[in-house]
Amino acid sequence: MPLLDTRNIDVKEPLAGWRGRFFNTESMTFGYYDTVAGAAIHEHSHPNEEVWHVIEGELEVTIAGRTERAGAGCVAIVPPNTPHRIVVKTEGRVIVVDHPLRAAFGDLKK
Repeated sequence: MPLLDTRNIDVKEPLAGWRGRFFNTESMTFGYYDTVAGAAIHEHSHPNEEVWHVIEGELEVTIAGRTERAGAGCVAIVPPNTPHRIVVKTEGRVIVVDHPLRAAFGDLKK
């Protein structure tokens, strides 16, 4: 099994307050984020299923119009083609996984 040390991946900031390290497997895209309080991702949808795993801090997650708080240890599952929005309530760390992969996500080619 290949081994990847995410600490060796260059940090990119695709949106203000979302500093991440990104990589793809054959069928998934991973984003390891350090987040800043107040950072937000506007409401959007995409054909990928997306799973948000909160490692530290707290997010406000809105999926299909339902808003909840997600703290450390929580997982938010966004079905494909479902409107969702994220607001960082406290500084933290989050791992986001998309399936199938999103090749251009996080500006991976740079």
